[in-house]
Amino acid sequence: MNYRHSYHAGNFADVLKHVLQCVALDYLQQKEKPFWLLDTHAGIGMYDLTGEQAQKTGEAIEGIGRLLNRSDLPESIKRYVNLVREVNDPNQPEQLRWYPGSPWFSAQHLREQDQLTLCEMHREDSGALSENVRNEFPAAKQIKVLEHTNGYGALKALLPPPQKRGMVLIDPPFEQRDEFEQVVKALQEGVKRWATGIYAVWYPIKDPLTVGDFHQKVKSIPGVEKLFAVDLLIRAATDSSKLNGCGMLFINPPFGLTQQINDIMDYLTPILAQDRGAEYQSLWL
Repeated sequence: MNYRHSYHAGNFADVLKHVLQCVALDYLQQKEKPFWLLDTHAGIGMYDLTGEQAQKTGEAIEGIGRLLNRSDLPESIKRYVNLVREVNDPNQPEQLRWYPGSPWFSAQHLREQDQLTLCEMHREDSGALSENVRNEFPAAKQIKVLEHTNGYGALKALLPPPQKRGMVLIDPPFEQRDEFEQVVKALQEGVKRWATGIYAVWYPIKDPLTVGDFHQKVKSIPGVEKLFAVDLLIRAATDSSKLNGCGMLFINPPFGLTQQINDIMDYLTPILAQDRGAEYQSLWL
């Protein structure tokens, strides 16, 4: 486990992932019934963009840095940006020091009746996550951190949840060659146990053919009936050695997300573009 998200925190991929995560969670909040959230690859929950690792890549500049001070944000994106603003100094809006991870955005959406479970495999990062949750997170008593835990295994061990409503966020580092296959196997286990849950999977786009194959494998999982994909390219995918974009795949996507997605992506795509050929697609599979 060499991957450390602190090198990439706040980049274009985080923007897409966390915007759609917040929209999905907003939808879950519309009903009073409790929900349960599982984050299989949680990271540390909060990242210092002035730290050595983040400064080494500077990726946040071309991600959240392009959104933070805009005054024309659509309503569907405002809550996400406001949550990032809240963890930074309001007296210095032009300066960006902290960027929250997906656990933070989930925690901000918890009501008294809701629960969040976080898994992190990296030993050092899982300890940092526990500390951040204890000291910095809202609703800490409603959050359980499973340190040094394989998130894929959690789908088999923890599903179905007693709350019956909720979402599983799967955001692996994709360092291993068979990561797409691992995701498919995990989804098979998850859907078998909890067919009505929302599953949100983030993935990188280097070669679009690989992504298309992944989509078809998930589509063939028994019990998967509603499958929706959002793909963003920040440049033309002519060099498969580069991270040319990323996507989110939803099983049982929230209605509110699918209704707003084109407005969201019409806004984000030109802002996050890094070269010619930037585009997006959103489609039912």
